[in-house]
Amino acid sequence: MDELLYLIAIALSLGGLGLGAFLWALKSGQFDDLDGAAHRVLFDDDLPPPARAGHEAAKPAEAGRGQ
Repeated sequence: MDELLYLIAIALSLGGLGLGAFLWALKSGQFDDLDGAAHRVLFDDDLPPPARAGHEAAKPAEAGRGQ
């Protein structure tokens, strides 16, 4: 019977720990923007750096010279 009291105390402490973690995440803004990360993955607005864009533009001309 004593073991049951220990298990109840452990279960209540783990539940309190989980509730504390949830409240911490809620207070720190973890759930403020749920859709933003999913949309940022789909719409990549990164532009290529200017040096790289010039390098890529020169590749087709160089490929044409060899043929």
